[in-house]
Amino acid sequence: MARHVVAIDQGTTGSTVMVLDEKLGVAAKANQEFPQLYPRPGWVEHDPEEIWKSVAMALERALADGHISTRDIVAIGVTNQRETTVVWDRRTGAPARTAIVWQDRRTAEACAALKVAGHEARVRELTGLVLDPYFSATKLRWMLDDDRTLEKGAEAGTLAFGTVDSFLTARLTGGAAHVTDPSNASRTLLFGLRSLAWEEELLRLFGVPRACLPEVRSSAEVYGVTRGVPGLPDGIPVAGIAGDQQAALFGQACFSPGDAKCTFGTGAFLLMNTGATPVPSRRGLLTTVGWRLGAGTEKGEVCYALEGGAFVAGAAVQWLRDGLGIIRTAAEIEPLARSVPDSGGVVLVPAFAGLGAPHWRPEARGLLYGMTRGTTKAHLARAALEGIALQNHDLLGAMQEDSGRPLAILKVDGGAAVNDLLMQFQADVLGVPISRPAIVETTALGAAFLAGLGVGLWKGKGEIAAAWREERRFQPTADRSVMAAHLDRWRTAVGKA
Repeated sequence: MARHVVAIDQGTTGSTVMVLDEKLGVAAKANQEFPQLYPRPGWVEHDPEEIWKSVAMALERALADGHISTRDIVAIGVTNQRETTVVWDRRTGAPARTAIVWQDRRTAEACAALKVAGHEARVRELTGLVLDPYFSATKLRWMLDDDRTLEKGAEAGTLAFGTVDSFLTARLTGGAAHVTDPSNASRTLLFGLRSLAWEEELLRLFGVPRACLPEVRSSAEVYGVTRGVPGLPDGIPVAGIAGDQQAALFGQACFSPGDAKCTFGTGAFLLMNTGATPVPSRRGLLTTVGWRLGAGTEKGEVCYALEGGAFVAGAAVQWLRDGLGIIRTAAEIEPLARSVPDSGGVVLVPAFAGLGAPHWRPEARGLLYGMTRGTTKAHLARAALEGIALQNHDLLGAMQEDSGRPLAILKVDGGAAVNDLLMQFQADVLGVPISRPAIVETTALGAAFLAGLGVGLWKGKGEIAAAWREERRFQPTADRSVMAAHLDRWRTAVGKA
């Protein structure tokens, strides 16, 4: 009998379902987009029902296209957009309101007030995070303040809070499991990096009732089994959970301290494995949990990571497509950008949702700098790709300083990693080789492998390391003086954003 693992990769703009066989071969894959909601400037929301619908549709198509028998599915893994805040009725599973997405900036003033009150140093000590509207705690507090009936439900425990992994696991198990894992919990501002538990001090600070919080389990164990899921029989174990960036780190086989990857999705996220000890950042990076292996109450094997995130990467290409109409499809950006030898001095700072690490300027906004009468749409396309890569230069510089480890190679994944022009420019501006894997959907791969570990299909990390394959390596080739000029223009533009 063939044995398959289903990975649900729930992202910011769509949901992907990938089915892997026990040799880690991709048997099927399908994606389903869902609507983005922008009720006010700086606000970004999702309808959780639309998220669930997109997962169900992608699952149906993947199983049909791959001719996968549901009898052969041995486990389901979930990986997800992190920080996005969902609240739902614990009894019915119905969302209590729209979800507030990680990109949303509505709680910037609340975060600023907490900083003025002197709380940031302690929050950073406990969580490894900065006080920024990016994270879940102030989003949840805003929800409870906006609707006092939600606050009463949270206090009574009839209302459940979670990031998207928690919501999906609850739906997959018919409401039986209200859980998360440390990689997601460590993105809420409520979870202790060293205690690996919800911190009472933080719950008081942010005004979050403990009764609404999920149980924190390991990243690979059986949390429950399917019940009432369209197209699936009851009884399939849901056995792996990790936030999308940590899942990609796992799927890239970055198992040794110093290993690093960058995922090019809606945003760009660079993570470096720092081993069993959390490394505090002095350069505005985040310290986060990579994963925890070992079921039960024991801490087991814990991996920590340094993280730098740019809020906008692939979303800049979507803006050129949907906002400006410069391209009709995302795939058109590479040939358009290649039609000119350079950006003509144009710099795009894609700070549409503020600047993340290492700058942490929520008030920053997107900026086009250096345009002349001769600027064309091709220059804008090239500047957009270069802006994505230049953000990562800032992140990697901070990461190497914090970790004390020079990076030998950077593994890449995500949708925009297929863009050869972007990958070559990334190698050139970093001065580091870029390694692209044969399977660029490493987020889903990591979720699948965690789920397989959770049910004992695979015995250890060595199997994924053995299965990982490089598709192409991009070596730095550009003149360093040319790259230095790029960086000078970039720094000037960032200062104006």
